[in-house]
Amino acid sequence: MFKILKKQCLSSGVFLFDVEAPRIAKKTQPGQFIILRVDEGGERIPLTVADFDREKGSVTIIFQAVGASTRILSELNEGDSILDFVGPLGQKSEVHPGIGTVVCIGGGIGVAPVYPIARGMKQVGNKVISIIGARDKDILIMEDMMRAASDELLVTTDDGSYGIHGFVTTALRQLIDRGEKIDVVYAIGPVVMMRSVVEVTKPLGLKTVVSLNPIMVDGTGMCGGCRVQVGSETKFACVDGPEFDGALVDFDGLLKRQGMYRDMEQEAKDHVCRIGLGKVDK
Repeated sequence: MFKILKKQCLSSGVFLFDVEAPRIAKKTQPGQFIILRVDEGGERIPLTVADFDREKGSVTIIFQAVGASTRILSELNEGDSILDFVGPLGQKSEVHPGIGTVVCIGGGIGVAPVYPIARGMKQVGNKVISIIGARDKDILIMEDMMRAASDELLVTTDDGSYGIHGFVTTALRQLIDRGEKIDVVYAIGPVVMMRSVVEVTKPLGLKTVVSLNPIMVDGTGMCGGCRVQVGSETKFACVDGPEFDGALVDFDGLLKRQGMYRDMEQEAKDHVCRIGLGKVDK
């Protein structure tokens, strides 16, 4: 059992948990993820690690309560425990000195997994320019943390209620137009957002790394549920990723796979009658 040490609501439906998991905290690196299960009947939920504290022995996860399982998870409180919490899984980000200027882009909940990458890149001496975006100011998360982890932070909102009026690609184009020499871009967020970023960077030959979170079951490459097409190869996001060269990702195929279980997900949400207890009205 893995105890919840801290629970914080970051915005409507978005929660931060610090989870007691010393062995995972000791080994986790930026870019890696965990898979958790609330209880015996729970679904396996993959979540990228948003932060880790090796001394405290805790791992930070940030998630949005959108489906039945994440809604149940959101009802847990400090002192409650999660049954399974497995990790670190996946390949770590290539964080090392001498890369140059790194642009870290987080859209929506994607700000959480891009944060440790930005922080790590800055800690080893690279110049970090971060771009974070949300639909509106009320659901923007982790602005202060991202500002501290960056040499420069640009904030965008779709409705113009805060920062730059537009999408994360609007801010990215501004950087390019001002002549900023960019060595690599990390983009994490909704699939359509990552695809839009790649549509900007690919014609310029600008290396862009995306972090994919497709349907996943075991996290060890056994089930094949998380397969994605990267160039001419089929990759498994759980063991080969979650990071891939965005210029090679088949985003259209990824979007189709992401929607395969939409009807079943909606049915599960409709049947959950007591969120937090996991009881289902059949």
